[in-house]
Amino acid sequence: MLLVAALAIPAVVSAQPAPSPLADVSAHLRAVDTMTAAFTQTDRNGKSLTGTLTLKRPGRIRFQYQAGVPLLVVGDGKALWMIDYSVKQVSRWPIGNSPLGILLDPSRDLTRFARALPTTDPRVVLVEARDPKHPEYGTITIAFARVAGAPAGLMLRGWSVLDAQGNRSTIQLSGQRFNVPVEDRAFRWTDPRQQGPRR
Repeated sequence: MLLVAALAIPAVVSAQPAPSPLADVSAHLRAVDTMTAAFTQTDRNGKSLTGTLTLKRPGRIRFQYQAGVPLLVVGDGKALWMIDYSVKQVSRWPIGNSPLGILLDPSRDLTRFARALPTTDPRVVLVEARDPKHPEYGTITIAFARVAGAPAGLMLRGWSVLDAQGNRSTIQLSGQRFNVPVEDRAFRWTDPRQQGPRR
């Protein structure tokens, strides 16, 4: 799997693997209120874009792409917005319809829609999540590394999303910082169809 192969596991890891990966992931999600990181996004054709990720639970996330890329993805707590400034187009999905919902709502019961995947490295935790009633929402596979000192002993390293059309995109994270101050205004954006920031 591309995502697993790309993970660079830190040298400092916890010695004992936990018996319940899903419980560990739930504990990690509940322990993290905010996160910032650099990301690299790779599409099915191998094209990569970079940028900065800002997350604030519940429900808020921002993918700020590198300079010169006229795209922005923002979750404002209720909806996930994709804004393409080059064509002044805005798309909207309810948070619950996005595979990212598992990362944005720590109160969800993972056992209802997620499962731990087997790995050959005890330092790696892989979780696959999808809504069996709505396969059109896609499937997300999330990768964590067991790192001593990280929230609940896990470091979010990235994820891959497989959509209903069979297209896969991968996000790899670096420079993660947890529970740092993040202002609500980070999740505002300028609507290209009108003047002024959207709140």
